[in-house]
Amino acid sequence: MSATTRPLVVSTLADLEAAQGIELGPGPWLTIEQKRFDSFAGATGDHQWIHVDPARAATGPYGRTIAHGYLTLSLISSLAADLYQFELGSARLNYGLDRVRFPTPVPVGSRVRLRATIDTIQPRDADVLVPIDFIVELDGSDRPACVARKFSLILLNQD
Repeated sequence: MSATTRPLVVSTLADLEAAQGIELGPGPWLTIEQKRFDSFAGATGDHQWIHVDPARAATGPYGRTIAHGYLTLSLISSLAADLYQFELGSARLNYGLDRVRFPTPVPVGSRVRLRATIDTIQPRDADVLVPIDFIVELDGSDRPACVARKFSLILLNQD
């Protein structure tokens, strides 16, 4: 799937089963600006200088501010909307994460984009657990900014 391709729409269990193992993406690039770092710091209370103090960070190890790791992780939800849309079930819930890593820092002004692969789904009585492997790519880097496995729980019943 290229950045200009429409998101994969998953409306049925059959659609979900067919999507297993297919890499989606990459999605479009997103530029990460200082305003986003500052807003994230305000929302989380994490005001470490390496994220929010451009003057001090200029003399630090990366020569400029870098994104909070959790900010990079949190971008997955919005970036994933460009890759797929789950339209089945009565609700879709974040069930958890596994294997989250931040191999490369994201400096201010950088661009990131997302790739995703739906792994083997796990149907259960009234829902289905969907493991999705994500790679947040960093423009100009051979290494990703973040890799994570997210579990989405899709409630299938209408109760």
